[in-house]
Amino acid sequence: MTTFIVETEGRVLRRSSRVAITTSSLTTVQAVSETIIPAVAPSTGTSSSVRVEGPTEISVDPPAKVVTAAKKKARKINPPQSPQLDAGRADELTEEPKQKKRKRQVKEEPVYVIADVEKKETSFQGRLGYACLNTILRSKKPAEESVFCSRTCRIDTIKKNGIEFVKELGRKNVQDLLTVIQWNEDHHIRFFRLSSEMFPFASHEKYGYTLDYCAELLSQAGALARKYGHRLTTHPGQYTQLGSNRPSVIQASVRELVYHCDMLDLMGLDADSVMIIHGGGTYENKEAALGRIKHTITEVLPQKVRDRLVLENDEMCYNADDLLPLCEELDIPLVFDYHHDMLFPSSIPPSEIIKRANAIFAKRGIRPKQHLSEPRPGAVTLMERRAHSDRCETLPVDLPDDMDLMIEAKDKEQAVFHLFRMYDLQPVNHASLRPPAENITKETKGRKSNKRPKLKQTKEIEKEESELSELDDDES
Repeated sequence: MTTFIVETEGRVLRRSSRVAITTSSLTTVQAVSETIIPAVAPSTGTSSSVRVEGPTEISVDPPAKVVTAAKKKARKINPPQSPQLDAGRADELTEEPKQKKRKRQVKEEPVYVIADVEKKETSFQGRLGYACLNTILRSKKPAEESVFCSRTCRIDTIKKNGIEFVKELGRKNVQDLLTVIQWNEDHHIRFFRLSSEMFPFASHEKYGYTLDYCAELLSQAGALARKYGHRLTTHPGQYTQLGSNRPSVIQASVRELVYHCDMLDLMGLDADSVMIIHGGGTYENKEAALGRIKHTITEVLPQKVRDRLVLENDEMCYNADDLLPLCEELDIPLVFDYHHDMLFPSSIPPSEIIKRANAIFAKRGIRPKQHLSEPRPGAVTLMERRAHSDRCETLPVDLPDDMDLMIEAKDKEQAVFHLFRMYDLQPVNHASLRPPAENITKETKGRKSNKRPKLKQTKEIEKEESELSELDDDES
């Protein structure tokens, strides 16, 4: 078989190029010595020319075409059948090679260097707790072994996969809650905040659902918590606005509280398992907003929700001056937050606030609780100081001896261990300790941000959302 050189110019290549042709091609032309013979490729109509020496019959292949990587791969897997191709070789090429499955390498647990802590003294004998997420269980590898209680999704996923898909997420969250409760007991932590995302979209107006399908599993989680004497509470998010000037927002807030209440009831938890919410927005008229809060609590909320409801002073809209009189009037307990009071102080001293708040707890037969967090290092502005530190370095001076204290810190259970070690409150398993971050800054990886959303539908919504206390992962 003789090979010749063809000079071709065509629109497919968009440039002059040199290609090889052979006598086995389909289109033939007659070539004369030292003669340039024009030829036309049958598929494209592109003109070509052949330079040969001596008279002979030659053939011209069609101009070269651009071949993509995908086509090359397809040709390798399914090559064209040719009589010159060995049958055995063709079978060999048509079979896609089998790739050996790699075995996942199990990474060894790193050796952590745990520094000593400064020892301090306290008369505090209550329980310390953390919110929603256990960092050790959440970071387990491989990802299939990760334990957490906040699996969620988007509404588009519900439309695509159906409501049963969402319900299964809730079931898995409760299953992992059993693991978290046992882990907490093994590490002497007996106070924990449940994630509001335990059952995604359960309170949604269109896609909401009851928790009856998971009643048995919830009962098991509650029984385990009662067995160990653990206190479980909830903190519905910032969109729970009992004082909103929009009826639809109030209706959504009521549904959200009913969902949380149903979850706690199905777990068989007593009155100590409260639901904490903030006052919400002021809507340019705090007195009117307080009036709507009062009306919603007394006239709209079901009694079972009122029995678990607790208000908390926040750092933006409602301090203890604003909420304590309302709480005393309605016998709704007040959870005192030390960090919020520092940022938005009340005229009432913390010791007096705690005394009056504890009187409401006692009247209702509920064990008192408080919240503790600290600003991040280097924080200066109000927005920066709102963000929670990774760990707390001291217990409050006014902290009562017999009080449940929720530690709202980014390091979650590690922040509790830190205080355990500093004040010798509980024994600590050294293998479960993790060192703090090396370079702690005022920035946080949480969801607090001073950046406003780019798109707003109306000025009314823009004003309302700007007044909301922004959601932190310690509250969800």
